[in-house]
Amino acid sequence: MIDLRSDTVTQPSPRMRRAMAEAEVGDDVYGEDPTVNRLQGLAAERLGFEEALFFPSGTMANQVALLLHLRRGQEVLAPEGAHLYEYELGAPAALAGALVRPYPAPRGRPDLKALRALFHEGPHQAPIGLITVENTHNLAGGRVVEEGITRGVLEFAREKGLPTHLDGARLFNAAIALNTEPSRLARGFTTAMVSLSKGLGAPVGSLLLFPKAMAKEARRYRKLLGGGMRQVGVLAAAGLVALEEGPSLLPQDHARAKALAEGLRKLGLEPEEVETNMVYLPHPHPEALAQALKAQGVLVGVLKGRLRLVTHRDLEDSAIERALAAFRWVLENPLGQFRTKGG
Repeated sequence: MIDLRSDTVTQPSPRMRRAMAEAEVGDDVYGEDPTVNRLQGLAAERLGFEEALFFPSGTMANQVALLLHLRRGQEVLAPEGAHLYEYELGAPAALAGALVRPYPAPRGRPDLKALRALFHEGPHQAPIGLITVENTHNLAGGRVVEEGITRGVLEFAREKGLPTHLDGARLFNAAIALNTEPSRLARGFTTAMVSLSKGLGAPVGSLLLFPKAMAKEARRYRKLLGGGMRQVGVLAAAGLVALEEGPSLLPQDHARAKALAEGLRKLGLEPEEVETNMVYLPHPHPEALAQALKAQGVLVGVLKGRLRLVTHRDLEDSAIERALAAFRWVLENPLGQFRTKGG
């Protein structure tokens, strides 16, 4: 099977497996796992923060960030389609007692004028306690948020005296696409989250980055949510390898996604513009098309009426060619709903 559902499906590389087997470990709840500590130190240094904390998932890391910033009954402003609003199971309300108010973000990019217009300080609405940005923006098609746009959001937050959080699950993809360093894209945010288990290829794990003053509370909230891990250096070792070798592999993921999109256009389909490692394909029958492709050996995701195809480090150029061949077969065989352009 060619698995294009997500970049989370990757297998640990041989180097990761060796590092995991040989990892020096300790009890991380006591802060005594040397491999975890090295990972956290390296991440903080590379991304320009004072502290980092290793988490089993990006969702948990995002929710700890909200707990650090918000009081119950406050609002968090998040870009429309944000992962923490769409795909974190209502955790802001369930855990932090917070409301999420989406603000306009066409193509995943915050509309600063609309954000300003949405802001309120009156006595009849929940007080705003946090502004977030997602980079890359998953539901917008893996789109990147340029540094200039981010600066505008950060300046507005400072003007209003509000903290900021960056959901940077695929921040390294954004940095590659913009030909910059991930630390530049994270600069100025109060907290940030990056994932190790997506484009970077680790089997598990995300990192939350924050000021040193938040370290004690961050650990407390992680423990409260069940994230107190013990000899977890066996996983952090893979994360270290992911940080070291993963970013250099991302350009080929982006190139393959663009090749995939171009191939789909030649077949008469109309994928959305590709900026990173995601291809979104609108279709009137996405579930049926996904099932037909599965029968031809290609797994794809379906999100909100679109097929999502994600390239990753476990794919080669031949996999893209085979995926396009599967699309061609499905389109050319007598399945009427797949035969028209865009449908």
